[in-house]
Amino acid sequence: MTVRLNVTTRNAGLAQITTDIGTSGQLRIYNGTQPASVATALSSNTLLAQLALSATAAAAPSAGVWTANTITADASADATGTQTWAALTTSAGVRVVDMSAGNGAGALNLAGTITLGGTVSVTSLTITDNNA
Repeated sequence: MTVRLNVTTRNAGLAQITTDIGTSGQLRIYNGTQPASVATALSSNTLLAQLALSATAAAAPSAGVWTANTITADASADATGTQTWAALTTSAGVRVVDMSAGNGAGALNLAGTITLGGTVSVTSLTITDNNA
């Protein structure tokens, strides 16, 4: 069965991401195997970098697309490694959205590896609901 949602419903679902993140959300970038779901505990994952989201993580979704507002760079990465996945979290570290990450691939695409103490920047981040 194919499921298709109208754009209003898709936008409402995406808007819930911003609500769930709250006002002090984070983008956390990890290496290791991405957990099966956001409810699955981390296991053998290394936090490489943690970047602050804006107080309002994103503007209202439009046309089934959630676009993050400004993401503050991490001026001192937590570890050295190659990113494999990332999470949008609350200020308490509760994962709201997990996504693949990589070099030239993944929902979060970064150039090169992350180096301990180095600066990590993300210029844009969008999440698209394609269930049209």
